[in-house]
Amino acid sequence: MSSYKPGRTPRRAATRTSPHRHGLYLGVVPERAARVRGAMPLVLDHDLDVLPEAGRRLTVRRLADAVADLANRLAAAGVRPGGQVVICKAPNFDLWLLATAAERVGAVPVMLSHHLDPGSVAALLARLDRPHLITDGPRLRSLTEGGVDPAGLTRGVIGVGDAGPGAVALAGLEGAVPVRPVLRGLDEPALITHTSGTTGLPKLVVHTPRTMRSRLRPQLFLLGLMRKRGTVAIHLPFGHSRTFAALALCLLQGMPALLVKDGSPDAAAAFFAARRPWLIEALPNSFLAWEELADDARRPFASVKYFSSTFDAIHPRTVRRLLHASARRAQFFQIYGQSEVGPAAGRPYYRGLARWMDGRCVGYPLPGSARVRLVGRDGGRPSRRNPGFIEVRWDGLAKTYHGEQERYDAQLHDGWWRTGDVGYRTMFGCLHLLDREFDAIPGVSSNLEVEDHLLDELAELAEVVVVPGPGAEAVPVVCTRHDEPLDRERWHAATAAYPSLADPVQIPLAELPRTATLKTRRVELSRRLEAGL
Repeated sequence: MSSYKPGRTPRRAATRTSPHRHGLYLGVVPERAARVRGAMPLVLDHDLDVLPEAGRRLTVRRLADAVADLANRLAAAGVRPGGQVVICKAPNFDLWLLATAAERVGAVPVMLSHHLDPGSVAALLARLDRPHLITDGPRLRSLTEGGVDPAGLTRGVIGVGDAGPGAVALAGLEGAVPVRPVLRGLDEPALITHTSGTTGLPKLVVHTPRTMRSRLRPQLFLLGLMRKRGTVAIHLPFGHSRTFAALALCLLQGMPALLVKDGSPDAAAAFFAARRPWLIEALPNSFLAWEELADDARRPFASVKYFSSTFDAIHPRTVRRLLHASARRAQFFQIYGQSEVGPAAGRPYYRGLARWMDGRCVGYPLPGSARVRLVGRDGGRPSRRNPGFIEVRWDGLAKTYHGEQERYDAQLHDGWWRTGDVGYRTMFGCLHLLDREFDAIPGVSSNLEVEDHLLDELAELAEVVVVPGPGAEAVPVVCTRHDEPLDRERWHAATAAYPSLADPVQIPLAELPRTATLKTRRVELSRRLEAGL
């Protein structure tokens, strides 16, 4: 066991170990952290494919050495400063390691989800500038069998494990000549991720050292208010931009990390019960799945002081149950943002007040963060009955969509980014999110509000999603815990206030179409309804 003890952090120390004054350079974050706290531990719940001998417990020093070693190997495989490196393999902490190593070389890592179908991968590869592709054997085979031509779309394939013929084996490059880290311009591309793709082919979002550093400001402010620090559990897609920000904060601010791949309730309960995290950051739908652990005898959330969630608004029932599962005076931080914007607004919830929580309330602009405004859709003042477009402005906005500048520019209005969400502000200035503009259904004030209500009323629901049906009617698609049959009498009582809802359609939770961040693919769900599921 390491003797490293997180604790009170003086504000000056936080300043000394914060990221580069103007930019966040991912490739040197582990090295910089190792100079100050090399013994700090990181614990995984899974083995690494790129470093199978490393085990599941690393120190920051070991992590920094691993990133430098992988950077040397990538350079030996032909990766050069300014080049693009697509990373598309089985999802685990390898994704972060490989991307950080590529950035250390001065290349631009492009994170493509393992869940993307071969056609989407081929289209995104074609949009790029003949990148290198890092992948593993199973994924490479699925891509080629799906019609992807790596030889025609890339500069070469770098294989993790046994990637097969034509791939340069990463393992065979051990002992490569060391290379120095390359720090490119503050406004040069440093990381490319993609949007969720809920409405079609994902867009490639370009992040720079400046935009990534800006996104840390509100979180550094919040951390500055905390006198003590503890172990942070992270259960997010390892290739998502939010994961890079979260881990940079852990490394540079002295918080040991638990890196969670298996989010199934039983596995998560065992891992948390053994490690006792102080803060857990996870996807909203992961927290939803973990609700049942509130009554687990292992008490996996007893040690948690802070829960943190972003990506989507979270259901009030989930917040209440998790706060009551903690043995501490816990807080639940809900952050509103998106890939292009980063954190834009947020607020904490406390156990005593969570019973009155309004799930549509996503909070206030965060200190050091974005400005938020609402623009009327018809020239009128935005209100609950007439929600307006939510727009955001600050230096944390992503730089562009790679290969789609016109599409990016279409979202900007005098420097304000139109998020695609609609909502309003209360008399106290709290931002309320009602729906994605694309998902709005005539006759329904807010799909998300209806879903919150039904989850509150019916504890047996694991998920409910309201989407347009074949006739544009509002169809609730429901999933119950353990896929038990839906009690129709209870359902009709719970939906009495929503006469515009069609009859529910029940499907197994495993069949709900989702993105890599567990968002429901509502357009795909509507398509399936029209096709008769």
